[in-house]
Amino acid sequence: MKYTLLIALAATVTLHAEDWTSLFNGKDFTGWAQHSGKAEYRVEDGCVVGKTVAGTGNSFMCTTKEYGDFILEFEFKVPEGMNSGVQFRSQFYDKDTEIEIDGKKKRFPADRVHGYQFEIDPSARAWTAGVYDEARRGWLFDLKNNEPARKAFKGGEWNKARIECRGDSIKTFLNGVPAADLKDGLTPKGIIALQVHGIGNKAEAVGKEIRWKNIRIQELK
Repeated sequence: MKYTLLIALAATVTLHAEDWTSLFNGKDFTGWAQHSGKAEYRVEDGCVVGKTVAGTGNSFMCTTKEYGDFILEFEFKVPEGMNSGVQFRSQFYDKDTEIEIDGKKKRFPADRVHGYQFEIDPSARAWTAGVYDEARRGWLFDLKNNEPARKAFKGGEWNKARIECRGDSIKTFLNGVPAADLKDGLTPKGIIALQVHGIGNKAEAVGKEIRWKNIRIQELK
C-alpha cells in the first residue's frame, strides 16, 4: 500500500514538472515575430542570438501568443557594453502614439513594442532583473537598494532569470536571488519579447551579440 502511494506521489510530481512549455524550439522562430527595429536575430546551437545593427531603434523578437499569469524562466549571456532585456505582458502600438513620461511628451511610431521589461544591464550599475516600463513610464523597480541582486549577475557567463506574474504582483529573480518585487496592474496580459537595444551609429557597438536559451513558461490558473 505504501509502495503504491509512493508511485502515485511520484507521478503527481512528474506531471507538475511537465506543466512547463518551451517557447523556443531551438531550431527556428516558429511562434515568434520581429517588431520595432531591424537588429539581426538568428538561431545557433539551440540559442536565440540577437545582434546589434547600426542605425535602427530597439528591436524585439516577440511571441505571437499573449500570456497573463505565469512563471517565465530563461537563460541569457550578454557581453560587456550591451544593454538588453526581456519584455513580458507587453504590446506594440498599432499607430503613431504620443504619451507623457516624467512630465515630457514622447512620440512612438506604430509597431513600437512597449510594456514591462526584465532589464539586462551588464554595466557597473548592475540593474539586471530590475523592471523597466519600455516606451511608457520608465523605471518601475530598479536595484539601487538591492545589493544582493546586483551582485548576482555573472558577467560573460550564462545567467538564469525567473519572472513571476500573478495578478498585479510582479517578481523577478536572478540566479535564484530575489530582485524586483512590485505591484502594478496596468497591463494584465501581453507578449513576451527578446530585446536588442538600439545603438545609434556607434561603430564600437556594432555586432555585439546576446544569447538566450531554455526559454520556458508555466501558465498559472
